[in-house]
Amino acid sequence: MSAVPAAPDVLDPDVAVIPLPDVATRLGLPVTRVHQLIRNGHLLALRREGVLGVPEAFLTDEAIVKGLGGTITLLRDNSYTEEEILRWLFTADDTLPGTPIDALRGDRGREIKRRAQAMAF
Repeated sequence: MSAVPAAPDVLDPDVAVIPLPDVATRLGLPVTRVHQLIRNGHLLALRREGVLGVPEAFLTDEAIVKGLGGTITLLRDNSYTEEEILRWLFTADDTLPGTPIDALRGDRGREIKRRAQAMAF
């Protein structure tokens, strides 16, 4: 089985990151399934202080934020790296307001996908 891809920690230290075993518990899945979600682009992982984790903002109480996987795929298909995707998702944008991940969590996925598509051109 291939290694779990992980981006460098490019996020502010105040962005909460959950270790993969805790992500698995929260989603009610085995940790190997979380690894597969990361490999398939439904989630992005990063390594913080040597521990592989997922930004807490990517999760609701029991699921992955709706639209996150599609947004990640769209950006990857347009040659964005995991590092660039993480930066974009967590960079404040006055026109939203907030960050793209905040907008996804607020059920504004169409706007985020539209912006991600526009970035590709």
